[in-house]
Amino acid sequence: MIKTLPPTLRPREKLLAQGAGSLADAELLAVLLRTGVKGEGVLALAHRLLDHSGGLSALLQQGTGGLTRLKGLGPARRAELGAVMELARRSLNQGLREEPVFATPQRVKEYLQLHLAHQPHEVFCALFLDAQHRLIHMEDLFRGTLTHTSVYPREVVKRALWHNAGALVVAHNHPSGVAEPSSADEHLTRVLKDALSLVEVRLLDQFIVTPQQVTSLAERGWA
Repeated sequence: MIKTLPPTLRPREKLLAQGAGSLADAELLAVLLRTGVKGEGVLALAHRLLDHSGGLSALLQQGTGGLTRLKGLGPARRAELGAVMELARRSLNQGLREEPVFATPQRVKEYLQLHLAHQPHEVFCALFLDAQHRLIHMEDLFRGTLTHTSVYPREVVKRALWHNAGALVVAHNHPSGVAEPSSADEHLTRVLKDALSLVEVRLLDQFIVTPQQVTSLAERGWA
C-alpha cells in the first residue's frame, strides 16, 4: 500500500521531488489512478494493468472503449487515461505544424505510433504537408482487414490537391506486429510516388507502424 511506503518512495512525492522522469511506468500510472481497488493497492493495480495490456504504450493506445475490459478502470479513470493520450497526440501534432516534419524524425514516428499502432485492422493514412514540409492535416484514407487494405492512388492524389499539399508522408499499420515492408508495400510506394509527381506533389516517405517499431521505406531507398 502507498501509505506504508516511506514518503521518498511514494510516486506522487517522488515525482514532485525528483521529476516525472524518475518514475517507472507503473509509478506514473499510479499517480494518474490515485487509489487502488478493494484488496489491491494502487501500485499493484498499475502493475497488473500494464502486464495485462503489454506495457504503458499499449494500455494508453487501447482507447476508452478497449479499456472497459480491464478490471479496476471505471468511467472516470478511462476518461482520464483517454485525456492523457489525446494530450500527447495534440502536443506532437502542434510540433509537426510548427516546423518541418523531418526536422525531428522521431517525433513523426511517435505521432504515427500513437495513431496507428494498436488499431485492430489495417489503416492507411496520409500526412499532408505544405511547401516547407510542415503538417497541414492528417487524414485516415482507407481502412481494411487484419491483413490487407485497398489503397487507391487516384483518391490519394485528389486529397492532396484538396489540401493544396506540396508533399505527403503516408503510413499504415501492420496488426500482425511485423514492421517489415512487403513487396506490395514497396510497389504501392512507387505507384503513389509516380502518381503524385504528375501533380507536382512529392511523396517523402511511407512508414510501416507496429507497437514496437516504425519502419521507414525512405530509409530503405524505396521512397
